[in-house]
Amino acid sequence: MAKVSPLMIMPPVIFAAFAGLALAGMMRDNPDELPSTFVGNQAPAIPAEAVQGTAQLTADDLRAGDITLVNFWASWCPPCRAEHPNLLDLEAQGYRVAGINFRDQQSLASGYLRDYDDPFFATAFDERGRTAIDWGVTAPPETFIVDGDGTVLYRFIGPLVGSDYEQRFLPELAKATN
Repeated sequence: MAKVSPLMIMPPVIFAAFAGLALAGMMRDNPDELPSTFVGNQAPAIPAEAVQGTAQLTADDLRAGDITLVNFWASWCPPCRAEHPNLLDLEAQGYRVAGINFRDQQSLASGYLRDYDDPFFATAFDERGRTAIDWGVTAPPETFIVDGDGTVLYRFIGPLVGSDYEQRFLPELAKATN
């Protein structure tokens, strides 16, 4: 009887494992959406510093009884600039929009809000991006819908623009406010 080397068996086993993972990923409800471990849980901590010239966002703001949109953004981020008119529109419609600026410079962040109008009722400044990591943010922009008791209801990855904004974000926002 011929002896089979474990090295001969390893490549097919590894291939089968990767194929199984790929198949499981394709069978998810929405394979393009990254799951958020915070949906259904209390919102993570907020940085203790605000963008200069703005009101400080606090944990109490997220538990004030109203839906809050928490937007992670940066002045150097082109998709953040693209979504900015929609943030201004949401604020004009009466939504509480909070901003957490991260991996930025104070002067650039405050200058951006001064030059392009500030849609945020309060901000936080996360210079090193540690709070973004705590929230699970992968890259700006990302927006969270937070219930009036501080529970994260929904995570939207990417800019609030186009059909994705209209077909995914706005229905979740409508669901949260009803």
